[in-house]
Amino acid sequence: MTRMPTMFIPHGGGPCFFMDWKPADTWDKERKFLEELPRTLPEKPKALLVISGHWEEPEFTVQSNMTPPLLFDYGGFPAHTYELTWPAPGDPMLATRVQELLKAAGYACNLDTARGYDHGVFVPLKVAFPKADIPCVQLSLRSDLDPQVHLAVGRALAPLRDAGVLIIGSGNTYHNMAVMMQAMRGGATGEPHGREFDRWLTDTVTHIDPAERDQLLTYWEAAPGGREANPREEHLIPLHVAAGAGLQDTGVKILEDHVMGAIESAFRFG
Repeated sequence: MTRMPTMFIPHGGGPCFFMDWKPADTWDKERKFLEELPRTLPEKPKALLVISGHWEEPEFTVQSNMTPPLLFDYGGFPAHTYELTWPAPGDPMLATRVQELLKAAGYACNLDTARGYDHGVFVPLKVAFPKADIPCVQLSLRSDLDPQVHLAVGRALAPLRDAGVLIIGSGNTYHNMAVMMQAMRGGATGEPHGREFDRWLTDTVTHIDPAERDQLLTYWEAAPGGREANPREEHLIPLHVAAGAGLQDTGVKILEDHVMGAIESAFRFG
C-alpha cells in the first residue's frame, strides 16, 4: 500500500449539503471540495478512520460494530434530512487495531459495539464517498480535549496510514455559532469572521518544522482570535489528531471557504 495522507475537513452545519439554503450557493465550495477529495488520494483507501467533533467520551472510545446506524444528532431541519442513508460498513478488526495502538501509547481505549455514525461523519462522507463502499470506523475525542494528548494519539495512529487507512479529522476551524447565526441574519456581508485565527492556523499547520507546528497547536488558545473562533474547542481538536498522524509531513492548506460570515479551512498532511 502507498502511505495514505491524513487530513482535517470542515463538515459544514447539520445536514447542510442535503437541503436548500439562502443564498442557494452557501455550501457549494465545501461540497465541491468533498466531491473531489477521493481523486486527490494516491489510491482508494482500504478503510476510513474518522475523528468527529460530535463524539466525546471520558476515555478514547472506538466504534466496533459491523453495521453502524446513522445518528441524526441535529435538530430543526427538514424532515427529509432525517431519512438520509449512508450504509458504509464498520470494521471491527480496524477498531481493535486502533485500541491496541492507543493502549501501546499509554492511553485507555474502549470499544463501543452500538455507536452509529454522527453527522460529523456521514454528512461530509456521503458527499465524498457516496457509494459507501469503504469500511469506516469512528474514534471519539477524549472529553478533556487536551491538545497535547490528541496530538500524541494521532502519532500513535500513524502506522495505520501504511495499511491503507485514511485518517480524517472532521470539525470546523471556526465554530462560534452565535456569531455565525448573527452574520447569516444580517446577510453575512463584509470581512468574514475568523480571519486573524485562520491566518495564524494556516501559518502553524504549514510550518516547515513539524515539532514547532505541534508545539504551536498545543497552545492554540493563545493564538490571535483563537477563543473567538472556538468558544469551545471540540470542533478544532480533530485537527490535532490529524496533525499528529501527519508525523513529519508538512501541512498544506487545501480549502478556504467563506460561509455563514466566517472562514472555514481544510488541511492535509502527506
